[in-house]
Amino acid sequence: VQLQASGGGLVQPGGSLRLSCEAAGLELKYYAIGWFRQAPGKTREGVSGASGSVEDTYYSDSVKGRFTVSRDNVKNTVYLQMNSLKPEDTAVYYCATSRTSHLGPVLWPLTVSYDYWGQGTQVTVSS
Repeated sequence: VQLQASGGGLVQPGGSLRLSCEAAGLELKYYAIGWFRQAPGKTREGVSGASGSVEDTYYSDSVKGRFTVSRDNVKNTVYLQMNSLKPEDTAVYYCATSRTSHLGPVLWPLTVSYDYWGQGTQVTVSS
């Protein structure tokens, strides 16, 4: 199983980016996914999670209303649309997937809930 994250870059405050996470070796639509980020000197934190069907989605308080998770089953890819970006959103962003279809509101932000991780993509928000 491989997850390939992409779409990061440098953006000005207030701008937008869309991160992609393409999977090989499993069909993402059957498994819960998560997006995490890690800033220098900080622990990895959960940003967004979704069940396999994307019927259930979760967001951290810091990104709620600005970030949206979605998936394209044909492309076997999940996305994280990030709007109204702030300097504090600067971090390496990781996608991950679990071998269960639904993690729920307690488990989704925990790194131990996930079995496979992408390599990370850098997002820098700066003027």
